[in-house]
Formats: sequence, structure tokens, C-alpha cells
Amino acid sequence: MTARRILIVDSHAELRASLEEVLSELGHEVVGVADRDHAIARTDLNTFDLIISDLNEDSAGGMQILSEVQRQQLLVPVVLSTEEAGQPGVVKAFRMGAANFLRRPYDKDELRHVVEKTLSYKLRFVGDLKVLPHLRERIEFELPSDLSLMNGVLHYLIERVSRLGIVQQDRSNIYIALDEAFVNAVIHGNKSDASKLVRITAELTATEARFTVEDEGEGFDRAQVPDPCDPANLFKTSGRGVLLIHNIMDEVEYNERGNKLTMIKRAEDDLQSDLINKFAVEPTNDSDAKGETEAQRES
Repeated sequence: MTARRILIVDSHAELRASLEEVLSELGHEVVGVADRDHAIARTDLNTFDLIISDLNEDSAGGMQILSEVQRQQLLVPVVLSTEEAGQPGVVKAFRMGAANFLRRPYDKDELRHVVEKTLSYKLRFVGDLKVLPHLRERIEFELPSDLSLMNGVLHYLIERVSRLGIVQQDRSNIYIALDEAFVNAVIHGNKSDASKLVRITAELTATEARFTVEDEGEGFDRAQVPDPCDPANLFKTSGRGVLLIHNIMDEVEYNERGNKLTMIKRAEDDLQSDLINKFAVEPTNDSDAKGETEAQRES
């Protein structure tokens, strides 16, 4: 297997040293850290191919590492080491995204198998990113006219859009456009009548997100809304939501009746390339590639 960079986080000096020794013998670059806070504070977590962390008695240790990896949205699998599979916190750790676990004291053969299997998952996922330009995803919601459902829908859609690299979640304001569209459909379209539905559709590709919001109301005359291309109209209360949508999205279109809105947001080219490059691995020679294939088949 190609040498990889592995971070070991374990407060037990002897166990940490034994892990470092075995993994180094396998040809990997190993970094050992005793203190979890120091590990979490590292600015190079994204450079590791695997993190192995002990799950202490209160289960907080491994959870902290998992939480930090998720917070930074890193593609770094985390393997937890524990005395036994039934230890409190193991099930929760798997639900949080732990890739595997190692039993302590360590068995060299088991260690080798778990490490190679976990690393092969990462390599296969990185390879799967090559299909990103061919992706088409369709999401559909059919909801009663209830504003309390709005946050859950928005959170889900923004998460999917940012995962595809169409927008950066912390810098994008498309949630405002989606929020305005949903509110308009519920309040102005369906008149807050819970018996009437709002249908939301998202069609996602690597290059754009197309959202459709349709209500069961009578619609409206688009010509009666102030010109969205005139910045002065943004300060008017009448039709403000429509104006915001027009100024946030790349394309906006209503059907003739006025009860169906289609919005398109195109991906920024640098975001899509950053998503793929972020998880890129160095090219391997033919023998390395063959070794990866064999390891994957064995797993």
C-alpha cells in the first residue's frame, strides 16, 4: 500500500508508541499526539489521510476529534481505539461518522487490516469525485403551508448545494432567496391556508442549482412588481421579496399564472475545482495502483 500520513491521538504513552512503531514499519508517516486539545488545535488536520484516536471512558475524546473533522468538513476518516466494542460511546461514534474501531491491546494483523481497509475507502471516495461533472440530483418537497417547516427545508437544500461546491455555505446568500420564495408561496400564494400545498423542487448538477417553488394560490401579475433591475426599488416594501430573489439568483422566471417560480444559481468555477482539488491524492505508479486494487478486493 502507498505510504500515507496518519495522526495518532492517544494519552496512553505505551499504546501510542506501539501504534507508531507498527504503522511506521508498514511504511506510513506517523505523527503521535498525547493531548487531544493540541490535536484539535492543529492547522494541518486536512493533510492527514487517517486519524486514530482513543475513546476514553467518558467517550468525549474520540467525539471531540470526530466533531472537529466534521466542523471543518475534512475528508479524513477517523478510527477509534477502545477496550471493547460494547464500550459506551462506540455506537454514538459510528452514528457521528467514525470509520472503524480498533480493539486494545492492539493486534498487529487486525491493525494492518483496519488501516488498509479504511484508507482504501478514502481512495475510492476521492476517485468517485471524478464523476462529479456527470452528477444530476433531484430533490422534491411537498409541504403544507406552514412557515415552521421552512428552516428544515432550507438547511437541507443549502447543505446539498454547498456539498456539491456550487456555493460556499458561509458566504452565500441564496438562503435569503429561498426563504423569500417559500414565505411568498405560503403567505401571499396560499394565504397561509394549511390545506394548500407548497411544492419545492431542486435539480442539482455540478454547474448549477435550479429551484422551483410552486403554490396552489391564484398567482399574481408580475408586471405589477417594481423593476428588480433598479436598485432603488430594493428599499420599497412592496414586492421586496421578489426583488431580493432577482438580485441574488442568476436567473429568475415565473410561469404565466404567477404561482410557480423557477430560480437558477450557477456554480463559481473556482469552487468546483477547489472541491475536487481539496481531496486530490498524489498520482501513484502502476505497481502502487495495482496494490490499491488488490487491497480493495481483499476488503
